Amino acid sequence: MSIFNKFPYIVVEGPIGCGKTTLAKMLADKFPVDYLSEKAEANPFLPRFYQDAQRYALPTQLFFLFQRANQMKDLSQRDMFAKPIVADFFLEKDALFALSLIHICTPQGLNHLHCICSCTIR
Repeated sequence: MSIFNKFPYIVVEGPIGCGKTTLAKMLADKFPVDYLSEKAEANPFLPRFYQDAQRYALPTQLFFLFQRANQMKDLSQRDMFAKPIVADFFLEKDALFALSLIHICTPQGLNHLHCICSCTIR
């Protein structure tokens, strides 16, 4: 019995650059699963976000949100015999990311972000 029998949708999540995509691809190559990935290279706002996060945070995140919504729409129409899925993104992290960008530029924001992270992890 494979772990995918019990958990047909597995997400690899973590901070930027930690190897989420690499691990998710390795799992998809090793097991009979479909691979669902965040297509960061398709986001035209991402390079600008790294230059000026405050200015480009909203369009960058909206692009990712719409991209993920389309992927989730496709998932909702899968048949019950479809292969399990390994993904390199977690849809629910969008709210945490958005709040962190709004508040990260102030000292109070850093305290607020710590509280959000603590509450989300519990």
